[in-house]
Amino acid sequence: MTTSTTSESSAAAPLLDLHVLVVAVRRRRRLWGSLALIGLLLGAALAILLPPPPTAVVKLLVAHREDQPNDPGTLIRTDVELLRTTRIAGQALRSLKSPVKPEDFMKDYEGAGLTNNVLQISATGDDDAEAVARAGALADAFIADHLNRIQGAADAEAKALLDQRDRMREELAQVNKSIADGSSESGPKTSADSESLYARRAELTSRIADFDQRAAEARIGTPHLIAGTQIVDAPRAVRHSLLKTAAVNAAIGLALGLALGLAVAAVGSVVADRPVLRRDIAANLGASVVAELPRRPSRLWGRRRILAARERLTTSLARTLRGSAEPMSLLELGCARSTSDIALDLGRALTADGPMVLVDGLPGTELAGHRPEPGDPVVVSSGRAAAGSHQERRLGVGSVAPGTAWTDLRHLGTRTVLVVRAGHGSAAWLHTVARQLAEQRIAVIGVVLIDPDARDRTDGTLWDGPQTALRGQGEPQARPSGAGRWRTERVPMWAARVPDNDQEVR
Repeated sequence: MTTSTTSESSAAAPLLDLHVLVVAVRRRRRLWGSLALIGLLLGAALAILLPPPPTAVVKLLVAHREDQPNDPGTLIRTDVELLRTTRIAGQALRSLKSPVKPEDFMKDYEGAGLTNNVLQISATGDDDAEAVARAGALADAFIADHLNRIQGAADAEAKALLDQRDRMREELAQVNKSIADGSSESGPKTSADSESLYARRAELTSRIADFDQRAAEARIGTPHLIAGTQIVDAPRAVRHSLLKTAAVNAAIGLALGLALGLAVAAVGSVVADRPVLRRDIAANLGASVVAELPRRPSRLWGRRRILAARERLTTSLARTLRGSAEPMSLLELGCARSTSDIALDLGRALTADGPMVLVDGLPGTELAGHRPEPGDPVVVSSGRAAAGSHQERRLGVGSVAPGTAWTDLRHLGTRTVLVVRAGHGSAAWLHTVARQLAEQRIAVIGVVLIDPDARDRTDGTLWDGPQTALRGQGEPQARPSGAGRWRTERVPMWAARVPDNDQEVR
């Protein structure tokens, strides 16, 4: 049954056809190409109009007490954060004698850890001299703060050692007093106690001397840390290359613009759902694609190919119009200019057989504003078409764009060729066109596809029977018994019918 066939084909259709998506994005190359070009120009203009401020850099070697070979960079990141504090910023400003607030000054410099022990400070200023002075002041302030923290830690350690030494001295004094009190007594027990007291005194004396030595070393800090923290690369101004900066910014702008353009093109093609492939256009309209014409020549040497294709199309349509007993029309969707050109070519080809009239039903002035030349057909409006002679061969030219008066299309012709621009109408509107033409009993004998995709390899032929297709003109027509329409492998959604009550649904 037709309904079941349609439902099965709809259920088997993928939610997102990558082939269609790629074709739609490629057809919108003007969009993403323009955005990429705009990004490139904006990036280059940004480097010219907003040059980087004068900058100076200085590199420091920072030694830490907790340095480990496997340190992941935690210590140097701590130094970077300490650099961006009001304490160091204030110290640098005091050395520069600058009235700037530390909070504002922190916006003009930054730090970066190059390795676990190398810190780079970048500072900006009104000129190179000020930038160099700021970088040097920041380096001196950071080194002073770092050494103060090292010295503070060493002083705290020395104080703890001295406190421990003083407690041991008090214990040693008690041991000496016990030895002095026990020297006047005698006996085996007294002798054993004296030996333990002498051993304890010796141990305390040794530990007191050790604490004295360690406290003395701690008082002067850790020498290798103090000596290891220093400036290894003096403050210097950074020279900016305008050409290099413009090239980098242009490349970044090009990449961002291209990415944005591709994303917009992809999302737009999915949301708009505008069929591009001849297979989808034929399936939605329920008619085969009989010819294709590029919208404009892509190259100078492509004009001859386009003219040859137009001649073949004109010859085919002229043959169909000569053998048709019913009035014919050309109905456009998104390509009024191309449709008017096809109609004029067809009218010129048929003028030799007798009087030829083009009935202009287009909403614009593509045909009405045409300047007639020798051999051109007569162009009349759709309102004056009934006043003409019945001996004249007529060809109606109209539109099926949104806003079309559907009931007027039958006056242009009961058989029509749709001239559709690929990617112009949505799938829903193509269904609407096919349904409205079917309700007006206008037979669609073929589709002329304008501006097709050059890499489209899909089949735009629907095997709906030869009674309407151009390829079947002059062939014997026979309907299957008991069938209300010709059998087809692909049936458009609008053509699905509900069977009569007396027919069995299979």
